[in-house]
Amino acid sequence: MMKLVAITSCPNGIAHTYMAAENLEKAAKKLGVEIKVETQGGVGVENELSEKDIRDADGVIIAADKAVSKDRFVGKQLISTGVQDGIRKPEELINRFEKGDVKVYRGTGNEQQSSGDGQNKQNPIYRHLMNGVSFMIPFIVVGGLLIAIALTIGGEPTEAGIQIPEDSIWKTIESIGGAAFGFMVPILAGYIAYSIADKPGLAPGMIGGFIAANGSFYNSEASAGFLGGIIAGFLAGYAALLIKKIKVPKMMQPIMPIIIIPVFASLVVGFIFVFLIGAPVAEVFVALTGWLEGMQGTSSIVLALILGAMIAFDMGGPVNKVAFLFGAAMIVEGNYEIMGPIAAAIAIPPIGMGLATLMFKDKFVPEQRETGKASLTMGFFGITEGAIPFAAQDPLRVIPSIMVGSMVGSVIAMLSGVGNRVAHGGPIVGLLGAVDNVIMFFVAIAAGSVVVAFMIKFLKKDVEPATAGAPAEAAEEPASTSGPEASDASALTKLTDLPLIDVDVKTTTRDETIDYMVDQLVTDGAVTDREAFKEAIMAREQESTTGIGMNVAIPHGKSDAVKEPRIAFSISKEGIDWDSLDGSTSRLIFMIAVPKSKAGDQHLKILQLLSRKLMNDEFREELIQAKTKEEAYRLLDEIK
Repeated sequence: MMKLVAITSCPNGIAHTYMAAENLEKAAKKLGVEIKVETQGGVGVENELSEKDIRDADGVIIAADKAVSKDRFVGKQLISTGVQDGIRKPEELINRFEKGDVKVYRGTGNEQQSSGDGQNKQNPIYRHLMNGVSFMIPFIVVGGLLIAIALTIGGEPTEAGIQIPEDSIWKTIESIGGAAFGFMVPILAGYIAYSIADKPGLAPGMIGGFIAANGSFYNSEASAGFLGGIIAGFLAGYAALLIKKIKVPKMMQPIMPIIIIPVFASLVVGFIFVFLIGAPVAEVFVALTGWLEGMQGTSSIVLALILGAMIAFDMGGPVNKVAFLFGAAMIVEGNYEIMGPIAAAIAIPPIGMGLATLMFKDKFVPEQRETGKASLTMGFFGITEGAIPFAAQDPLRVIPSIMVGSMVGSVIAMLSGVGNRVAHGGPIVGLLGAVDNVIMFFVAIAAGSVVVAFMIKFLKKDVEPATAGAPAEAAEEPASTSGPEASDASALTKLTDLPLIDVDVKTTTRDETIDYMVDQLVTDGAVTDREAFKEAIMAREQESTTGIGMNVAIPHGKSDAVKEPRIAFSISKEGIDWDSLDGSTSRLIFMIAVPKSKAGDQHLKILQLLSRKLMNDEFREELIQAKTKEEAYRLLDEIK
């Protein structure tokens, strides 16, 4: 059997990373190929490839939109491509190894793909840019949220608009948010350079970005903004790469990456900006910003149409990211009314497709209708990628539909003066208080989503009756035969046990179920203070429902009352109203208890394990139908 290893990674490390991993694993299973996939996501590296994994592998697939080191794979057949190919073309990538259509990576830094494969070869300029964007986004999100919170809670109306008193704690919070914004351009430039030249490029890139963001270096009242940061990042990266190639005596080689390359690359990018391009780029950026701020009437409608179409066109791909980066840069410049339409457009494709599966069921097979529920949830949290499964199956009808819907929503938001202080989208940012004119923001999302749904109704054909009534493709994974005492228990079953499982819970309401499951954890000994832990659980429920849809609820709490991470699991045969996002009752309830001191990555990893496996319709149905605790435990043991 052929053995492959793979790495998946995307700029945000949330959706694309794990969708690509899942699709590569499914394709490999279908083709009879063994594969291990390392994900480099938002919680760090998971399922890390060992030296033995790499040594035994016949080939390597890197499906990533971030810089991924290839040093481990010298001498191996290697395909390096974008994360979208991992999602949309997993079988095609694997089949290339079968056909002998992959070259050996020799450590040159090139992708080593065969000629004629240009359509799969990832654009390095885009990859470097996305690497910078991925590290920049958290700074904008943190800065935007802190400023939004400070204005919402601490702001006072004045003739000049909402102002925060100088002696207020909220003024301090606003200043911290402003400091976070200040890192945007240096971080963007630094990690573009890092993607190009590795660590020697990081310092020159950040220094160049700082110079680009401060016009005083080149006698300009304005800065070169994010455009300058992008230019500085590429200048620093390629300068460092060029210097790295210079042959030097052996005695100087150890200090090249830590002294020589950073110093000279910093001087190169600094001099170029200060003496040549700083002021001209600043003038271009000022003109661009002024043009945008001056847009009114029909010109603002044209801008909204362009931004909406770009956001929906490739659902998180290069075109989407260009529009997103543009809006994020405008936030830093104080123009929030560009990110407002973008934030609405981001949510419309997944929400619109999810709505279509609910309203027009005859257009979708059962598996797609289940995917629609997940798409709704992803849209709520501003993850445009939720529409990708539909676009991959029917691009000629789905892509035009979501583009038109996003354009409609973007125009409504633009004409209504919707602003957004956070570089993110979806209803979640409205609920967090980051959006101006929030009512019209929700109206824009709703209107665009309805347009998507009705376009799907008119463009998409009804599925064949036999297909519509057929069950989704059965999962081929056999149930594990391991029991509670098995030594090879999965990561999930290590956190639970038979006394924490109930396959026919008799509670009828959410609060009754929470009380019951908290008591289970107290009896188990994992929770030492019942009321303190329940308070943590209820506080999380008040933030937003943990009924994620698809008949699943995952209440979770982080508390000092928890001694060790544990999971209680209950099955409700009748279903419990959990105020789920898709309106379904919750029949599979997982309660996660995490010590506050260990809340970070462990909490996210448990949720990630659950969410990946629970996307499988057949697996959920098998769990719901489990008749004994032992049967439920064996099914949970599949979640690895």
